[in-house]
Amino acid sequence: MERDSLNIPRALAELCHRSHARGWALGTSGNFSAAVNRDPLRLAMSPSGVDKGQLVAQQILLIDEGSNVLGDHPGKPSDESPLHIRLVTERGAGAVLHTHSIWSTILSDVHAAAGGLTIEGYEMLKGLEGIKTHEHREWLPVIENSQDMTALSQNVSDLLKDNQDTHGFLLRRHGLYTWGKDLAQAKRHVEILEFLLEAIGRTTLMPESNTRGV
Repeated sequence: MERDSLNIPRALAELCHRSHARGWALGTSGNFSAAVNRDPLRLAMSPSGVDKGQLVAQQILLIDEGSNVLGDHPGKPSDESPLHIRLVTERGAGAVLHTHSIWSTILSDVHAAAGGLTIEGYEMLKGLEGIKTHEHREWLPVIENSQDMTALSQNVSDLLKDNQDTHGFLLRRHGLYTWGKDLAQAKRHVEILEFLLEAIGRTTLMPESNTRGV
C-alpha cells in the first residue's frame, strides 16, 4: 500500500487522525512523511500549519529532495522536512513520523543532560524491528532543538552515524522522531516507542512504595 502513490496520502491522513486522537499530534503539531519514489526522491508529507485531526488526503504534499513542493499545491512543507529527507536518504527509511506527545516532550527535557535515555526490560521492545527479546537495551538519544534546520539535520545525521541501532531519537522539549522501512513499520515503531515513553514517565512519577515489584 505504501508504494501506491494514490494510497499513501490516504494512509498518512489516517495516521494523522489517529495520532491526534491519542494526543501525539495535537493542533498543528507533528509531521509525517512516506517515500513515493527514491530516484528521483519524492516524499508525500503532511503540510505545515494544518490541524492533524482535520487533515484530508488532498492536503498531503509531494516534495523533492530540496523540500520543494511539486505540482500546483497551496500547502507549505514543514520546516523540518530536511530531517525527513536525511532519514530517508541516509537511513533508508520508507516513512518518517514525528510526534509531539506529552511524555516524549517531558522525557526529552529530563534526560537531555545525559544525552538520551535507556529503555530496557519491557516486553513491548520486541515490537521494534530486529528485536527478539525483552532483554534488549534501546538507547534513545536526545538532540538539542534548533530553528536552524540545516544545522539540526546535520546534527541528526552525525548522531545517527554513531547510533546505528537506534529506532528513534528525541528533540529536546519537542518530541519523538521514528521511522521504518515502510509506513506500516514506522506506525508500529511510533506506537511502541510512545507506549514505552509513557510507561517510563508514569513509573518515574509514582511514589517509590508503589513501584516495588513492578
